[in-house]
Amino acid sequence: MVRNGIDRCTVWSALLKGKRVGLLTTGSGFDAELRSTVDVLRKEGIKLTALYAPEHGIHGASSAGDTVDTTIDHRTGLTVYSLYRKDSKRFTENMFTDVDLVVYDIADVGARFFTYLTTLLYTLEDCAAFGIPLVVLDRVNPLGGMRIEGAMLADDCVSFVGGYPMPIRYGLTAGEYAQMVNSEQKIGCDLTIVEVAGWRRNMLFPETGLPWIPPSPSLQHFENALLYPGTCLLEGTNLSEGRGTSDPFLILGAPYIDADVLAEAMNDCTLSGVRFLPAGLTPTASKYQQNPCYGVKIIIDDPYQCEPVHIGITLLDKVRECWPQDFAFLPPSTAGQLPIIDLLSGNHTLREGYRGEQYWFTAQKDCEAFACRRKPYLLYGGM
Repeated sequence: MVRNGIDRCTVWSALLKGKRVGLLTTGSGFDAELRSTVDVLRKEGIKLTALYAPEHGIHGASSAGDTVDTTIDHRTGLTVYSLYRKDSKRFTENMFTDVDLVVYDIADVGARFFTYLTTLLYTLEDCAAFGIPLVVLDRVNPLGGMRIEGAMLADDCVSFVGGYPMPIRYGLTAGEYAQMVNSEQKIGCDLTIVEVAGWRRNMLFPETGLPWIPPSPSLQHFENALLYPGTCLLEGTNLSEGRGTSDPFLILGAPYIDADVLAEAMNDCTLSGVRFLPAGLTPTASKYQQNPCYGVKIIIDDPYQCEPVHIGITLLDKVRECWPQDFAFLPPSTAGQLPIIDLLSGNHTLREGYRGEQYWFTAQKDCEAFACRRKPYLLYGGM
């Protein structure tokens, strides 16, 4: 039986009893019985004195990229401090008033550009700066802890969608990541991890027996999360990554694509664990809103063999080959910033015209190096 940190009440209650606790959580903050982390802590007599909201807000109601306001939680009367403000995504001193300790309880996805990882990095740094201990209620990595994919984040590509040098798919839990960052950067945060019980690194989420609670609004199912580390790369292009459809990151396209041609080209690549259907989509939001698009629907045959980053890179290659006059990488969203494809992929090679094989060759070396680098921080066994 797998139990996330929040489900191990006897462990965390001993750490939190008698303390004034600030809780950083999202709409994924529920236990195995579908009780919110807020309710679980309060039921156990933990004194919550502040709440903190990252991207999407504490209830997961805000869309990707939308700023989050500081508000009052209507159920508890507590201030919900925003960690996704327009001017800053950091803690300020007043957020720690009447707080002895901060608890982090957010479901991860297992992809470097999932912004909660950068929020966790900032939490470590800010808690250390203000002398506040941090307790991470660890959760399973839904993509498992074995496979590592994608290029290491280059120093000049660091941003809020990639705050720490590691591959796209890194195979760590949030607790393991926190340990690694705290140690490697010598942050000095007083950090405690409430470990997951019963999880092994080779497990994907369906094996855990836990209910799937969407970690963000566009990841309503495990299959969307499984492809996210690869097909999210399309956000840096003029292809729709499926936002505004029923299957983000699984159904992809653009108005200029011939769906049958792309599906055939992708199936000819015989990528492990997946096949491709020609598909049409009309997004209701995001790119090409209300405009018909054509592309592919990814069918997952074997999630254990599926290599999402390889799939995303191959898709970019095939679209560039078949529609060179139409395909384009998007410009930077902000003046002075790098194009989003660089921030997501981790370096400049794709935008500079290199084929996927060249990116992949470098990425494999990065993954091997990272597999060695992460070893001291692994909390959970392999097979």
